[in-house]
Amino acid sequence: MTPKVSRFLRDVAPATPCLVLDVDRVAENYGRLHAALPAARIYYAVKANPAAPVLDRLVALGSSFDAASFEEVSMCLDAGADPARISYGNTIKKESAIRAAFAAGVRMFAFDSEAELRKLSRAAPGARVYCRILVGNLGAEWPLSKKFGCEVGEARRLMLLAEGLGLDPYGLSFHVGSQQTNTDAYRAAIARAAMLFTDLTQAGVNVRMVNLGGGYPVRYRAEVPEIDAIGDAIMGAMAEHFGNAMPEMVIEPGRFLVGDAGVVSAEVVLVSRKSQDDPVRWVYLDIGRFGGLAETEGEAIKYAFRTPHDGLAEGPVTIAGPTCDSTDTLYETSNYRLPLALDEGDRVEILSTGAYVTTYASQRFNGFAPLAEHYV
Repeated sequence: MTPKVSRFLRDVAPATPCLVLDVDRVAENYGRLHAALPAARIYYAVKANPAAPVLDRLVALGSSFDAASFEEVSMCLDAGADPARISYGNTIKKESAIRAAFAAGVRMFAFDSEAELRKLSRAAPGARVYCRILVGNLGAEWPLSKKFGCEVGEARRLMLLAEGLGLDPYGLSFHVGSQQTNTDAYRAAIARAAMLFTDLTQAGVNVRMVNLGGGYPVRYRAEVPEIDAIGDAIMGAMAEHFGNAMPEMVIEPGRFLVGDAGVVSAEVVLVSRKSQDDPVRWVYLDIGRFGGLAETEGEAIKYAFRTPHDGLAEGPVTIAGPTCDSTDTLYETSNYRLPLALDEGDRVEILSTGAYVTTYASQRFNGFAPLAEHYV
């Protein structure tokens, strides 16, 4: 929690549940990432947190943007982004959305199938396109390896087809999975992309960009690799596989830029036990999976908690949200422990929740309004 967020929570005591995010921390993280990977162009993954104050600051810093929908393209344009610095990175797009983005000036689009490539040829003639390939996601706490990407052989065929369809076969992309904690995942993915890159070049395709996607982690409960170590791993692998013929490099950070900039402030609604001798208390908060903490699915992302009673005796807990849905249980098997003094009415802070919380919040499930947002 940054000092600015702490002061806001202390002085304003906003109604819960809410997100409080320090925009200056976003700028600091942008600077750290740029220092770790100075050769790469940063395309912020807008889906992580599309709030106007975040986009405004990143535009001012010279960031580019990775949009997953035409609505996100519009958000970037409203913030003053140059459309030439927006990539439409979702491989699943309506043709009408492609056409609208192209009309707005976007010229860079992702694909991973022939059907998508043909849509691009019709709706965005002459656009720069890049093919997403399948890579391993081992080490990622939120894997992305099944829904997106195609096998290398298919990617080769599609990149050869792209030029014949009047498109510019600009590059290749991959994603090692969100919250990636294993630097070897980047090395393996770069090696896979480099083989295809070389093959395409030898086949006469003017491929010249590698998009390394996102995955850059933030600290929740466990330690993660520092961004400098990830940068060293990436640049070492790029030098090993490309040598002096280094392609253009693009990265698409989301979580890394905004995750630890934000804190969710919540209230304890109820503390109970299933029987008098049950050692495990159930702690129900006024925010849960449907309120924005969707990444607790499968207890994948393990947020850290801060309470008014930290330092006192603790006991095991199951942590759940307020809705009348049994899947609204956040942590049951991940060995969470909270102070025995914790009681209803206490405020708790859920740390490093600046990414993928506001955009995952449901629209009034059980009547609960989406959490409020405060940018400081």
